Amino acid sequence: MAPSMSLLSVNAILILNSDDGSRVFAKYYSTPHHATNTQSNAPTAQTPYPDVKSQKAFEKGLVEKTAKQTADIILYDNRIVLYKSESDVMMYVVGGVDENEIMLYNVILALRDSLHLLFKQSVDKRTIIENYDLVSLAIDEIVDDGIILETDPTIIVQRVSKAPTQDVTQLKGIDLSEQGMNNLAQFGKAKLGDWLRQGL
Repeated sequence: MAPSMSLLSVNAILILNSDDGSRVFAKYYSTPHHATNTQSNAPTAQTPYPDVKSQKAFEKGLVEKTAKQTADIILYDNRIVLYKSESDVMMYVVGGVDENEIMLYNVILALRDSLHLLFKQSVDKRTIIENYDLVSLAIDEIVDDGIILETDPTIIVQRVSKAPTQDVTQLKGIDLSEQGMNNLAQFGKAKLGDWLRQGL
């Protein structure tokens, strides 16, 4: 029997306080399609941590385990965990035990580097909380429903940062009043008439 093919690579992205292990940001992803049990044909949920209690227990154990480690990758609770430490926070990317470690490592690097670019090198708990919207958008650009979308930090920052102002200045010259709309309609009729005469 062939293994189930899925694009779901990331089970969770976590940013935790490195002092006490409290949550700064946590996003868990579940499988959109449930596998069926071969004996009873009943769907089985594949959400690794379905409730907040199990998530908090996992996070607490994760902080305790990684506080003593010096590497960037560990195997914890039958999951591959990649992590990076930044001032007073720890960033984690959690994947299944059979996931590609290099892909997950690119995700943690993309997260760290894009936050560095967004916040001008000051990535700490206070900055993350004050700019929570940008952090959420950046993580959503990197991973969507557990599927890795982008790992280039410059592209992520371009998508997350504010809209370009040149588009706004071009809209300032447009007359949106009733007279302006009438002028626009008459201009369109004249152009259409010209095009029809030239085509005939």
